Amino acid sequence: MKQIAVFTSGFSRGSNFLAICEYIRLHGLPVNIRYLFVTDRNAPIIEHAQALGIEIVYYDSDVKLNDFLVDLCEAKPVDLIVLAGFMRKFSSLFFQKIDTPIVNIHPALLPKYGGKGMFGMNVHRAVFEAGEKVSGATVHFVNENYDEGEVILQKECDISMCGSPEEVGKVVLGIEHEIYPMAIWGFLKV
Repeated sequence: MKQIAVFTSGFSRGSNFLAICEYIRLHGLPVNIRYLFVTDRNAPIIEHAQALGIEIVYYDSDVKLNDFLVDLCEAKPVDLIVLAGFMRKFSSLFFQKIDTPIVNIHPALLPKYGGKGMFGMNVHRAVFEAGEKVSGATVHFVNENYDEGEVILQKECDISMCGSPEEVGKVVLGIEHEIYPMAIWGFLKV
C-alpha cells in the first residue's frame, strides 16, 4: 500500500483533493492518504477529510512552517507529498532534510504563466488578458523554484469560447481533476 500526504494552505476548497480521493476509490488503488496537512482550521477541505476519515494535521504552531514540515515528514513518512492548494514555498533546508518526492498541479501549460505570484485566478486572468485560445494544466515535481520542477503530465484545453478569467478557471479546473490523480498514480505504480 502506497502512502501519500496532501498539503494545503489557506482557505482551500478541496476540489483536487476530492478528485484524488474519488480516483483512488473508483479504481480500487492500493493508495492510502495518510494525512491532510492544513494551515487554516476553517478551510472547507477539512470537512471532506473528516467525512472520509482521513487524519488532519493542523499547523498552529510558533515553530517556523518549514521546520514544522520537516518534523512532520520525519514523524509521518510517506511515499509522495501531493500539493493541493499549497501556496507556501519550501525552504532549501526542507529539501536538504526531506527527500520525499513532491508533486503539484499548476493551472496553465508550464513554463508559460508560472512563477512567483502565478496561482489561481492570477494565472487565469493573465491567460485571458493575453488572448490565449488554449490553456490547460500541468502536473510537475516541486523543487526550490516556483513551477520549475520537471513536468510529469500536461493537458491542453480549448478556452476560445471563454468570456472571462472565471470561465477559463472552470474549464481548466476540469482538466486538473482529470490529470492530477492519473499523474499521481502513474508515479506511485512505478
